[in-house]
Amino acid sequence: MPIDAAEPPTASISNEHIAAQLYLPDARSGFYRGTRFDWSGVIYSLRFAGHEYYGPWFTKTNPRVHDFVYEGADIVAGPCSAITGPVNEFKPVGWDDATPGGTFVKIGIGALRKPNARPYDNYHLYEIADPGKWTVEKKADAIEFTHTLTDSSSGIGYVYRKNVELVSGTPQMLLRHTLKNTGTRTIETTVYNHNFLVLNHRHTGAGFAITLPFQIHSPKPPNSRLAEIRGNQIVYLNTLMGHDTVATPIQGFTGDLNDNRFRIENSAVGVGMSAHTNCPLAEESLWSIRSVIAVEPFIAISIAPGGEFAWTTTYDYFKLPRK
Repeated sequence: MPIDAAEPPTASISNEHIAAQLYLPDARSGFYRGTRFDWSGVIYSLRFAGHEYYGPWFTKTNPRVHDFVYEGADIVAGPCSAITGPVNEFKPVGWDDATPGGTFVKIGIGALRKPNARPYDNYHLYEIADPGKWTVEKKADAIEFTHTLTDSSSGIGYVYRKNVELVSGTPQMLLRHTLKNTGTRTIETTVYNHNFLVLNHRHTGAGFAITLPFQIHSPKPPNSRLAEIRGNQIVYLNTLMGHDTVATPIQGFTGDLNDNRFRIENSAVGVGMSAHTNCPLAEESLWSIRSVIAVEPFIAISIAPGGEFAWTTTYDYFKLPRK
């Protein structure tokens, strides 16, 4: 990521229970200028009841790093992975049809240049051929981001809106999305939220439990020394240290909308959070290292020219009952 003397643009929103701070999209001095994640709604702090839920899961960045690496006590992230909070990543649109030198699209980023015939690599920093146009409208308790792109060479165009809203009178956040296809070809993609949870900057470990609405199955269960699947829960057993990783694909869900929700609690801290998206799950996975827990629910999107697709994710932040 290029070094820029300018401070990244930010904004703050709040309600009676939550205070959140966000980085704003900016091609010259924005905090995130990678080509993996949607640039809108990058939350770098959310505080509820004196607890911090988000923030960097890495300690340094380096433009030469592909994804992330460990360097002694540091976790060093590359330019496409160095982001925070509940952020979206869309599957590229038009990659297979693009020839080397042609363009494909990442929603929330722009039209990117395909450099060669190698497979798509979401950690690679692609050239942005057309960044599209961003507009941002801010209120005291909400921010709406709009990204407009028309890539005539690929036939892909869209208007993408993302509204980050703190619901009045409750410790709840809504991420409302709409995606309108303004191009000449169908938009076929998937999107997931990486949900980088960094609770009070604590090490991931015993005290954390993830609860899902269904009985969890996995072809690759997590390291049994560190965590285990117990029915509809994934329970951490020991503190993750060094290069420890707890990661597993999550299966067992159906087409029931209720399955697209999860709950993370920490009994030692006494707080938790839950998230629910109003679309069926297409796939789901868990990834965590010592500094972060990320539950990743995917949904599928197909929009014909002129059509529109909308989805909302509801986040609730809460205290656990005292025992």
